[in-house]
Amino acid sequence: MKKLKIGVAGLGRIGRIHLDNLLEINNVEVIAVMDPSSEALKYAIGKDVQKRLKNYIDLLKIKELEAIVICTPTNTHADYVEIAAKAGKHIFCEKPLDLNMKRIKNVLEIVKTSKIKLMIGFNRRFDKEFCKVKDSVKNGKIGDPYLVKITSRDPAPPSLDYIKNSGGLFLDMTIHDFDMARFIVDKEIEEVYARGEALTDIAISEVGDIDTAVIIIKYFDSTMAVIDNSRKAAYGYDQRLEVFGSKGMIQANNVMIDNNNLFTKNGVNSSLPMNFFLERYAEAYKIEIIDFVNTVLNNKIVSVSGYDGLKSLQIGLAAKKSLEINQPVKLTEVN
Repeated sequence: MKKLKIGVAGLGRIGRIHLDNLLEINNVEVIAVMDPSSEALKYAIGKDVQKRLKNYIDLLKIKELEAIVICTPTNTHADYVEIAAKAGKHIFCEKPLDLNMKRIKNVLEIVKTSKIKLMIGFNRRFDKEFCKVKDSVKNGKIGDPYLVKITSRDPAPPSLDYIKNSGGLFLDMTIHDFDMARFIVDKEIEEVYARGEALTDIAISEVGDIDTAVIIIKYFDSTMAVIDNSRKAAYGYDQRLEVFGSKGMIQANNVMIDNNNLFTKNGVNSSLPMNFFLERYAEAYKIEIIDFVNTVLNNKIVSVSGYDGLKSLQIGLAAKKSLEINQPVKLTEVN
């Protein structure tokens, strides 16, 4: 059995998830991990990893390396993808590829010339609950889709230092929902109208961001989507999706900690949603990285392309502009 020789760059939360999942795949050999932090590299001690490196270039110099998983900070993604593509390595890169559309377009040209495979990490496309919605829409079970509703709320905001460098709510958090809005009904978006405020913590506004938002999306066929976000939901990680159409409606509701319901004379008590993305999307991360491995080994078309990453960023930038000017913004206005 051929094994894909792969390296992991970045051993933060996401990098550790991908590393552990890769180590469970039979047709994968993790030959190296890389992180500039000695403390982060300690995570790979005792695992089936041949080399632990501090320098990205040293990772790419490993002759037998065939593919790389990039989980480093966002501001490194474009440079690391470009370097890996020029070195002929297949790439899985966490979102976003960059926060500048021109830079992304330049990198995608290099990827195209290099003829390597680039997959962007939008893990929610691989969630079983959302995939059921996607399949139902595709198979016409709800007729013609009219309206998509997406709710995405975190249990608590990240640190202010993280928020300062995140690109803002729309490019850090809502970007997943923008991708789902395209993916779930397989339609392209024409226009975005966004409203938002810092309601859970005034300090977030002081660093130039918001924590609560509503976004209205119009597709080119005039159907619509509505997304609502919050950085802080007291009851946990709220992840719901609904598509309403001419023949009916389909919903994907929260995945709960357990399915027990307690009925008493005082009412009904049930479990809260799973606490955060690490738990809620644990299975989706596994399916996602297996898909990447199989795509490379079997020379398939990538399921989440660099173009998908570009479009999600473009929608996010349109949302940011809409918030600033308090008007709908067409994607053609964002280059």
